[in-house]
Amino acid sequence: MLTKDLLRVSRAGGGYRPRFTDPDDEAIAARVLGVYQGHVGRTRSELEAALEEVEREAADFKLVRGFAKLLEREATFETRAPIEPRRARTAAFEAAEPDGVVTATEREAALETAADRLGRSPEAVESSLFADLERAAVLAGIDTDYDPPSLRRQYDLSLAQTALFDAVEVRIRSSDPKALVSTVKRLRLLYEIHRTDGGREVIVTGPDALFKRSRRYGTRFARLLRTVAKADEWHLEATIDDRGTERRLVLEDGDVSVPGIEPVAEPTFDSGVESDFYSRFSALDLDWRLLREPEPLEAGEYVVVPDFAFEWAYGEFRVFFEIMGFWTPEYVEKKLSRFADLEDVAFLVAYDESLGVGEAIEATGQRAIPYTGTVRLKSVRDALRPYEERLRKESADAIPEPLSPEGGVVTVDGLAERHGVPESAIEAATLPDHEQVGRTFLRPGVLSEVETRLEPGMTLSAVEDVLDGHGIDETSAVLSRLGYRIEWDGLSGGTLRET
Repeated sequence: MLTKDLLRVSRAGGGYRPRFTDPDDEAIAARVLGVYQGHVGRTRSELEAALEEVEREAADFKLVRGFAKLLEREATFETRAPIEPRRARTAAFEAAEPDGVVTATEREAALETAADRLGRSPEAVESSLFADLERAAVLAGIDTDYDPPSLRRQYDLSLAQTALFDAVEVRIRSSDPKALVSTVKRLRLLYEIHRTDGGREVIVTGPDALFKRSRRYGTRFARLLRTVAKADEWHLEATIDDRGTERRLVLEDGDVSVPGIEPVAEPTFDSGVESDFYSRFSALDLDWRLLREPEPLEAGEYVVVPDFAFEWAYGEFRVFFEIMGFWTPEYVEKKLSRFADLEDVAFLVAYDESLGVGEAIEATGQRAIPYTGTVRLKSVRDALRPYEERLRKESADAIPEPLSPEGGVVTVDGLAERHGVPESAIEAATLPDHEQVGRTFLRPGVLSEVETRLEPGMTLSAVEDVLDGHGIDETSAVLSRLGYRIEWDGLSGGTLRET
């Protein structure tokens, strides 16, 4: 983003159109880039003088300053002086204080006195006096990947972002709506999603609808454009408050693009509550996968994008989950109306108890979960359990009865994976051709063959070789079933004994 004083827009016909660059402007971008690269090791005042020379020759000084502003962020300036400037000034002023300094001769005498006190030369004192002023800072380096074309593209993007700074409302259609909504939520912008004939339109509302204009909110509008411009196809219309006059800004793919320089990563979650819940729930060993910002849900003429979805690990069933934090009453009312319009969707809503909307949420047909500070995992697990019990029963009903796997040795987890069901469904199934030993099912012939190859006195290593030969990895359970045990000999191993 550029500063407002560098904004270049056309207001022809009542519109509000950024004055983007064209390929001819790459020559100016190259000159500005060359000025920075050629002034490494020189002072800021020398750099600015060279830039002013470029401004005088260019058709628009704001364009030159815009390019320079972008490169300024990539530049590093240092204070370089033989003596620390404050120390040099203190010594010089103390030397001049008794008699004052009026003439050049008196100034030279004060510098010599200060130099004697510091053990340095008068020239070193003089060059250090004001070396820490901004204009005296030295350009130490410019670490940038920009070339003239990419600098021009970044300028156009920054110009459009600056134009959006005064947006009151932004309407966006994008070929990547999921990434768009994800960024909108992470930037904590208020939004709605409408269905249109051409697809879906995201409407981001400005702060005037809530309190008053804020610089932070305007900056978020501008940051949103970077995500918008990454999509292959997009269209943006914004209402701009141009010093009290509303104007219409229209942008679309082709106007701006994102150079191949990644921005600073944005936050992953809308709030600490969401982040905390995600990390705690994901650490549990459950039959649910927690998805962040799943697909949009239709709610009448609008669309709802939940914060999370709990996806059943053994099918396509999802339970959607929204966390309501400190929202305004108007925004809560809108959300509740959207919840009421959801059809045939399993939906849970965790709400901050300070909102006092539990009964209103339940009235929409959705399950309400109150929380204070953090969302309790037990509350969410309790809310998921009815779905879980139904899904487990459906999984069990889907298992052939009886179950007759071909292998002589099959495991509970292996059968569960093969049939795409929870392990509990396999444990409840009937396998008439196999005997369950621990979490392994064995045909009787396999058990008999293993039994004939085992005899008391064998080492544990030899026993495990026999079991491994049949694909059995549950040593203790199988030995117990056959009437054996391992007599341990410290940590070095053991010997097979009859029970």
